[in-house]
Amino acid sequence: TGPLKDMNFSIPEGGGMRFIYQFTSKPPAVSFRVTGEKDGIIDIVPATGILYLNGSLDWETKTVHRLQVESLDEKGTTVEGPYAVTIYVEDINDNPPEFDQTKYTGVVRQNSRAGKPFMRVHATDRDDPTTPHAQLTYSILHHFPNPYPEMLFQINNLTGEISLSRTGSYYLDPQKQDTFTLVVTVKDMAGMTMNAFTTSADVIITVKESLWKAPSTIHIQENSTQVHPVNISQVHSNEPDVIYDIFEKEKLPRLPFSIDQNGVIYVTEPLDREVKDTYTFFVVTKDNEGELVDKPLQVHVIVEDINDNPPVCQQALTVLEVQENEGGGSNIGTLFATDMDEEDTLNSRLQFKIESQVPAVPASNLFFIQQDTGVLQLTSSSLNKRIASNYSLKVLVTDAVFQTVCDVQIHVIDINDQIPIFEKSDYDNVTVAEDLQVGTVILEIQATDGDEPATGSSYIIYQVKEGDPNNTFIIETDPETNRGFVKINKALDFEAVPVYTLVINATNPEPLVSGVQYNSSSLTLLKVFVTNVDEPPVFHKTVYKEEVSEDIPVNTLVITVEAYDPEGDSVRYSLEGDVRKWLRIDSATGQIYTASPLDREQEEMYTVEVVATELNNAAQKSKTTLVLHLQDVNDNPPGLATDNPTFFCYPVSGGERAFIEAVDADILWYFSTFTFSLADEMNTRNNWKISKVNATHAYLSPKHANFEEKTYYVPVIINDNGRPPLEGKVNLEVKICKCSSEKSCI
Repeated sequence: TGPLKDMNFSIPEGGGMRFIYQFTSKPPAVSFRVTGEKDGIIDIVPATGILYLNGSLDWETKTVHRLQVESLDEKGTTVEGPYAVTIYVEDINDNPPEFDQTKYTGVVRQNSRAGKPFMRVHATDRDDPTTPHAQLTYSILHHFPNPYPEMLFQINNLTGEISLSRTGSYYLDPQKQDTFTLVVTVKDMAGMTMNAFTTSADVIITVKESLWKAPSTIHIQENSTQVHPVNISQVHSNEPDVIYDIFEKEKLPRLPFSIDQNGVIYVTEPLDREVKDTYTFFVVTKDNEGELVDKPLQVHVIVEDINDNPPVCQQALTVLEVQENEGGGSNIGTLFATDMDEEDTLNSRLQFKIESQVPAVPASNLFFIQQDTGVLQLTSSSLNKRIASNYSLKVLVTDAVFQTVCDVQIHVIDINDQIPIFEKSDYDNVTVAEDLQVGTVILEIQATDGDEPATGSSYIIYQVKEGDPNNTFIIETDPETNRGFVKINKALDFEAVPVYTLVINATNPEPLVSGVQYNSSSLTLLKVFVTNVDEPPVFHKTVYKEEVSEDIPVNTLVITVEAYDPEGDSVRYSLEGDVRKWLRIDSATGQIYTASPLDREQEEMYTVEVVATELNNAAQKSKTTLVLHLQDVNDNPPGLATDNPTFFCYPVSGGERAFIEAVDADILWYFSTFTFSLADEMNTRNNWKISKVNATHAYLSPKHANFEEKTYYVPVIINDNGRPPLEGKVNLEVKICKCSSEKSCI
């Protein structure tokens, strides 16, 4: 209860009929009247002044009711008022949230990035948005089907954005299940009370096959004459705007492959199968922060052979021995030749043919060579050491394209009835470092043979019989001593094979006579231990290049360099040659930042060396070069080309002109044309005028003849019209002096 006055009331919506307030009056008032936005709900009892509701207020219909209340005398004349009475309707949570669709559909790719939204749902609430009544939160109630303990999908509870969980990113497979139904709920009151309203909607999600797939094995023909780089394949990420990159785990000086930002893979140069016949590398995608987006894809490349290598005689002279009592058809030995082209292909198929025999007695065709094996045979039993003790053969060895002539010398000797016998049955072991050069002798071995010296019956051939499938070792024989030299034939790799257990045999080029066989005396053992060598870190690039604007802020990330240690040690980074102290590097990550302001006008191409050092062995380090190309910004005001004063001869007539030139330290395109003007000073404008000649030159002229013989300073303003435009103000020194006949000041 209270007297009539302006009043405000706050009343919750709903609640039905209720009293609000009772007004009191002063004589001669006998009744009350209310007018305004009553909307059939608000009224007053005339006799008592009780303001009341005869129904429920609704915030969603009307949030404010503005009324006027006055008191009246018996004649109905206003005594007091009208006074403004405002009723503010308070919202209550009486509206459930509503989705903008009854059902949603979405599509997601297999192996898409976890946490990256691919669709969203949206709901609204009619309640007051400034209160918790309309604050909505989303969640996934059900998930059909749900084959794993963890949800395959997740929803942002504030935005309604739906994405894959980590489990979903890994396990989703449209071959197993291509459709899922999510029951998504939305609650008001920010989901913080049990009395919140909840609404649900179905979300139908279709899973499509991942675009991110490794290409099939790529076949590239060696020694291609195409213009490189050549497109060999393409990969596609499920995500847009990713950065494609390649890395490899092999210790290659340079990987001859690249990838562009459309995922197209190129071979950058002709390949040589005889140097390397297969390549394996990985393709990755990264976001703008350098984080991996997709799982790395492994790419396999096979280099296909062409016939580009001629046959090679295994020995400059193949020496064979044949017993004079050998019968026709007997094998007397094999001519060995090799071809570096791919094994078991027509490119490396060799065929043999005897071109000549010297001497040709007692016949010119005493010998026959098997066309595809190189096995030499006697055609008859006509050999007689007294007639000829030696024969020289020229054998033509051909592949499909090339041919080579090999020399064979055949000695007619006594029979080979003694086998080589090793001086040791076990040479124990040798230890070698993995960086030992190819061709290095690691051990000398010795076997002896009791047959006639300097003949094929006593010459010893050493071969690794077991334990070396990749021909990492080779054994050469000294023909004078029959001593064997075990050499490294291919580069050692501790990480690949740390130990070799070799079984070595000793044989003769001349076949043994019937009844004699090689036995364990012609075998020996050798174990080779390969030790690891601490190799320095390896950078992914030999030179890093980056372009940046010269005005980027201090502490801006410029580039990230990467190096790895072959032995797996951690790598630390540092800079050398940063003479201007413009840069700093994160020693752990290789991220290079600006350390102080850059200035292109001091140095446009800034070169520093990045050093990668093993954490546990500071002596092991390697370097790469970073070339920073600073891009120009318009940060230098223009000025005059020279500080030398200009002059006019005294007395001045008023028609003279002095030629002045403007310059700017920035690149030309920022000041393709200068604007010249005089300072806005009355004395200057009354005495001088300036007129443009071309883009960089102007004339300065006196405006009258009333000048004294002295030095004047004329303030000239030069604008470079750049982006943004910069203005330079210079005081041009002008001397008015008596001149000599050569028109120069005396």
